[in-house]
Amino acid sequence: MTVAATAPSLPVTPRPGVGDRLSRMIRLPTVSAELEARGSEPFEDVVALLAELYPLVHANLVRERITDFGLLFRWQGARASEAPLVLMAHYDVVPVDEDDPWTHPPFEGRVADGWVYGRGALDDKGPLAVILEAVENLLAAGFTPARDVYLSFGGNEETYGEAAATIATTLQKRGVVPWLVLDEGGAVVDAPLPFAHGDAAMVGVGEKGVLTVRLTARSEGGHASAPPRLTAVGRIARAVDRLGSRTFHARTPRGITRMLSLFADTAHGPGQLLLRTLATFPRLTARAFALIGGEPAALVRTTVAATMQQGGTAANVLPSQASAVLNLRIALGETVAGTLRRVRRRIGDRSVELTVLEASEPSPESPTDNAQFALITRAVRESYPDAATVPYVMMAATDSRHFHRFCPAVYRFAPLEMTSAQRASIHGVDERVQIASLERGERFHRALLHNLV
Repeated sequence: MTVAATAPSLPVTPRPGVGDRLSRMIRLPTVSAELEARGSEPFEDVVALLAELYPLVHANLVRERITDFGLLFRWQGARASEAPLVLMAHYDVVPVDEDDPWTHPPFEGRVADGWVYGRGALDDKGPLAVILEAVENLLAAGFTPARDVYLSFGGNEETYGEAAATIATTLQKRGVVPWLVLDEGGAVVDAPLPFAHGDAAMVGVGEKGVLTVRLTARSEGGHASAPPRLTAVGRIARAVDRLGSRTFHARTPRGITRMLSLFADTAHGPGQLLLRTLATFPRLTARAFALIGGEPAALVRTTVAATMQQGGTAANVLPSQASAVLNLRIALGETVAGTLRRVRRRIGDRSVELTVLEASEPSPESPTDNAQFALITRAVRESYPDAATVPYVMMAATDSRHFHRFCPAVYRFAPLEMTSAQRASIHGVDERVQIASLERGERFHRALLHNLV
């Protein structure tokens, strides 16, 4: 593959104060799961705040409100007829348990010792900020991108809302087929696998599907002193027990094979041999990862977890109905329909009713041998010179999944450094980002836009 030469350097002086601007965003509690309790005011406040913080973006780009929670900006490029770049992020966040021991209040947006603390610092207001920082800085330097650039920001990603889906549908109806879509997902991490040394920019080339199913069983109620052979609760418990770790077959996606191959290039000794062997024999990798369990197993097969249970009103009363909710993450190459069929077969009980609460198909894998992935790699090299750009498969869902039906190059990468502790803080306690990482993230997006051809 021929890679275009890097564009001539552009003198840009980034604005200071990115940490303070992110802090102000964090102070607005845009908790989409608590919309009814908190109201829409925090979301509208974010829209107004972005206009204040990024005046050149709002003066030079065309902004549309798509649904109540979607923001779509269009930056017209030098060749408007070319397929555009779409940069995505979301400005809603997940709830906070008030009993959790945060070092600083989660919506205070505390800036301390070179860090910004608060809910959304990593997921996903930090990544949103560095996109806008890069565009604002490039506009200040008089830059025009080679092709159109869209900024797609949603306010209900965490609740699987319709903002991003409607934005994608709107663009498709207008005949806009993106050349590249880049959303949140991977990050710059240290030693992502045993025996793999150094920093790696993990770029998601695909994401697993999501399927949420409610299992329901009914039986005659009555006094607990004379239970039948199988109660509604027992029937549900048996169904859940039958959905063990071996419910779904394991197989290795191409992106994981490519990931192992690249890691082998930086490994040494026995570790290098192990990684090369796994990269060479995908079936062996699938079996090995499945045996390891945890995240490695989740990379190679569909997972199923019972997350909620309900049934009964008193300790001595048999409930007439019991239920459990299953959350499944569907492996690449499989389907919602096929997954449901397998769940039904494994349960093997027609008295257990299955109700689909939500479903989305897994994405196809985007290639790594094209100009789009090369552009991402080049931007990583300019912002994180010591990091290798490595593909992987995301286990979580992002708003970018809505673009797969009409865009062949969709990737997931937030250009921020994240330690294992930081990654654990996403949806957890003490979410935080280093200001130096925000500055590098701005550099990544600036390089991405500047080198766009």
